[in-house]
Amino acid sequence: MAEQTLLEAFNAAPYPVTGSSKWNVNQLLEAFQSADGEQDSDIYGTGKIIEEFQAKIAAFLGKPSAVFFPSGTMAQQIALRIWSDEAGNKKVAYHPLCHLEIHEQNGLHELHHLEPVLLADKSRTIGLADIQQLEEQVSCILLELPQREIGGTLLPFSELEAISAYCRERGIKLHLDGARLFEVLPYYKRTAAEVCQLFDSVYVSFYKGIGGIAGAILAGEDSFTAESKVWKRRHGGDLISLYPYIISSDYYFEQRLPKMEQYYHAAVELAELYNSCRHIETKPPVPVSNMFHVHASVPKEKLEQLFKGIYAETGVGLTRSIREVDEGNSYYEVSLGDRYLALPKVKIQEALELLDIRLAELNG
Repeated sequence: MAEQTLLEAFNAAPYPVTGSSKWNVNQLLEAFQSADGEQDSDIYGTGKIIEEFQAKIAAFLGKPSAVFFPSGTMAQQIALRIWSDEAGNKKVAYHPLCHLEIHEQNGLHELHHLEPVLLADKSRTIGLADIQQLEEQVSCILLELPQREIGGTLLPFSELEAISAYCRERGIKLHLDGARLFEVLPYYKRTAAEVCQLFDSVYVSFYKGIGGIAGAILAGEDSFTAESKVWKRRHGGDLISLYPYIISSDYYFEQRLPKMEQYYHAAVELAELYNSCRHIETKPPVPVSNMFHVHASVPKEKLEQLFKGIYAETGVGLTRSIREVDEGNSYYEVSLGDRYLALPKVKIQEALELLDIRLAELNG
């Protein structure tokens, strides 16, 4: 019999820590329980169901209009293409760990022939000084809030305001990768509209902290979203109907948006418990959203074996996957939702106390 994987052990644990639910068909079934079976579907991007949802999210983001996309990858490439065409400049700037740079198979260049200019370094967020020191003219700058690949770190809001003002003075478009925008609003103590007014275009996701099955919104001025619809068709994003994505997005938006502050405070609480363990540290030390990274001075394979033992002994599943940093170090991402809120605190304390003991034994 094949050895159980960490993912299998996590899925079998009665007390999973991360996320809001299992990734299975029940996500869709739950969302459809309250749906009107007689409601007409959307057809190629038109119809009441998609148009009302687009208007609802546009209003929430404080933008004149919005377009629903099947994926954020499609939406963001299109946003940068529109700003590039408008400026007549193929150069766009973003962080070296931006999703477009590391997860999209060079799609921005292959599909749109755009030329990325990388800002800052991999260890920190983009700041105003990085933009001021740009040696090349760019059509658009993309900022990700929070910066997921470095633990969900976040710019101070005052710095964000300064960047926005600087870009507008110089005619540089500012695009928000807001895949986790909803999750940082409690830390900023701002509405989505107050954050989004600093940007010319905004992307938000409905399967991250919201927990829908898939889907994204791209929002901005009417002329921008009208052009984005043309590109959506060119990308093959105008499926004959998108209503399963829209219904689940809307349902979980209503369910989970009000809980974002609880998720944020839960992350602060859990990170403190992690940082009390030996040979463990979280990045950032104090989370600014519902997510953070846990770094361990243990090789990936050894940490996986250690975790499977903890899952079996305590019933608590800490993570579904672990990534290698180098031969002696590893890390994993924590993103909290409904599961952590329902978890008995005594169980998480038991698991982390055992983790501390096991790590101390492992590191001698």
